[in-house]
Amino acid sequence: MIDRRRILKYFLIGVGAALSPLSVQMARHQPVWALSGRRVVEKKTPMSKLMHANPARLDTSNLETTPMEKFDVMGETTLQIDLEEWRLEVDGDVREPYRFRLAELMDRPRLERNVLLICPGFFAYNGWWTGFSVADLLREAGCSGTATHVLFTGSQGFRKKKMRYGIDEVRNDKVFAAYRVNNQELPRRHGFPLRLVADDHKGTRWLKYLNRITVETR
Repeated sequence: MIDRRRILKYFLIGVGAALSPLSVQMARHQPVWALSGRRVVEKKTPMSKLMHANPARLDTSNLETTPMEKFDVMGETTLQIDLEEWRLEVDGDVREPYRFRLAELMDRPRLERNVLLICPGFFAYNGWWTGFSVADLLREAGCSGTATHVLFTGSQGFRKKKMRYGIDEVRNDKVFAAYRVNNQELPRRHGFPLRLVADDHKGTRWLKYLNRITVETR
């Protein structure tokens, strides 16, 4: 008598073996964005095709650095800073508040990264930003273990602009401070002497002329 269960078992094993290489092949050809949740931006993609995109949904690891002459700008561009008077203040829920000169910040370990800046509907460019880790700065200042947010403040002429980020984004260096771009001193129109770079955020969440970092527990 034929054992139907045994025949069915061998049949299913055979089908599985036949499909296994096909499954592997399909996985190999699956788009990277489908696996990572981000759309891969191909090399030499025109910036004009990115200015409506959400940077948090893009993988820009293949994207070239945009030349400085192709950088555009919005907001305050003419603010003049006296470096003799200028300081970056670190305060709030920290053990020891600090005030840093630019030269002291530039002596810190460097953090360098290509980060895409998108000003929705206006422009996009991929800059090579050089600066330092805000997370390390806060650690040295004795950032509270219960801190939840970091408030960044920058001068904008006669007013101030503020941006608040969750502590995790700061600790992961998704948000950092830059004093150079494309291997040259940060131009005045782009926020000299210090600019907040916010990876995965649109340009409206970036901050020029950074001069205060405040740790908050909310």
